[in-house]
Amino acid sequence: MAETAELTPDDIRARRAEAPKLRDRDLAENLGISEAELVAAHVGVDGPRRALRVEAHPDRLMPAAEAMGEVMALTRNPSAVHEKIGRYGNYHPGQHAAMVLTEAVDLRIFPSHWRHAFLVEVEGDGGTRRSLQVFDAAGDAVHKVILREGFDTAAWDRAKAELALDDRSQAARVAPREAPEAAKSRPDRAEELRAEWRKMTDTHQFLRMVSKLKMNRLGAYRIAGAPFVRRLAPGAVDAALHAVRDDGVEIMLFVGNRGCIQIHSGGIGTLTPMGPWQNVMDPDFNLHLRRDHLAEVWAVEKPTQRGPAVSVEAFDGEGRLILQCFAIPKEGRDSRPAWARIVERLENAEDAPAP
Repeated sequence: MAETAELTPDDIRARRAEAPKLRDRDLAENLGISEAELVAAHVGVDGPRRALRVEAHPDRLMPAAEAMGEVMALTRNPSAVHEKIGRYGNYHPGQHAAMVLTEAVDLRIFPSHWRHAFLVEVEGDGGTRRSLQVFDAAGDAVHKVILREGFDTAAWDRAKAELALDDRSQAARVAPREAPEAAKSRPDRAEELRAEWRKMTDTHQFLRMVSKLKMNRLGAYRIAGAPFVRRLAPGAVDAALHAVRDDGVEIMLFVGNRGCIQIHSGGIGTLTPMGPWQNVMDPDFNLHLRRDHLAEVWAVEKPTQRGPAVSVEAFDGEGRLILQCFAIPKEGRDSRPAWARIVERLENAEDAPAP
């Protein structure tokens, strides 16, 4: 991080004005602050960048997002950005987990991590860009709703009136960022893990199973062995994306963080690499993936009532889950056999050439 001295809101706004084209996340990183602190510095400001602090709970925000019409939904982690064009709707609240379930916008929401939220307006050459931005306790972005041309202006104004908080502070009180959970394995319970794995009937049982065995996802993969898992070369993710595109296979592609998981269900049309990034650049779906962050990649097979669920799952060097890819299991669109053939062809880690 470039700066270490504590910055005032005035300082932050001045740095923002000096670099108007730089993305908020990148500028915040350069300044040594969180993205939420960068946004909060513009609360109550009458200028080209304006922010309004609003209620952060998804029970309040998701109905407001639904009213805004067709938007971009954005969820990211440090290694991948997942963007979908569509409408919010079919919101299912829950104390520990909530969901948005539409054909285009498919979210799994964990409300305890929705801690700071803002309605943001930024003046630019193309007019005013408006977005709803949600951050966790550390000030890291959890989810963003970015309005598009033709949005419902009355819905935006209504959200500003109904969701606004009395707190007009230009500082965001953030907690230290939690370190990613390292892989937790129990080699002494490997046989028990395999026995429980064979009994699964639904993929959602997996995390409860490994937690009961005092492990986590990556730790379990490291000791499960065949036929449950196979470690792949880091380049396997790129190879899988190309094969999905070339074979016309539909997949479910998950990208998430502690507060939100966003899912694309469908095909992939255009892959555009740029430096370390691989980019899916389709009309209604964009993915931006840092290929240089792919430290461990696993092919995983879990038994379900409908047959094996095969996934490709990628982790960074700290053990953080970057993305997961599954076949679409929906009636009439079941691409499991085609997806399984793609995964079967992917290169094993031990067979990959040394970097």
